Amino acid sequence: MEIDAELRRQITVSLLAAAVFVAGLVAIGVTFDGSSLPESGAIALVGLLTGFVLLMALVGAYLIRSKGPDA
Repeated sequence: MEIDAELRRQITVSLLAAAVFVAGLVAIGVTFDGSSLPESGAIALVGLLTGFVLLMALVGAYLIRSKGPDA
């Protein structure tokens, strides 16, 4: 299977969005010590998960809209 420019762009954008999520998880873990999660940490985690779902929806919409005229 040949990877064309469109597929490479989709992979890159998706990996960047996933990296933002992982960085957010690390930031929450460092901020709240990682051993036990207080109520504010749990709210931050739920907010991160919600933001990730919305980010992936926006990324998907962007990738669908940005397809070239030959697609």
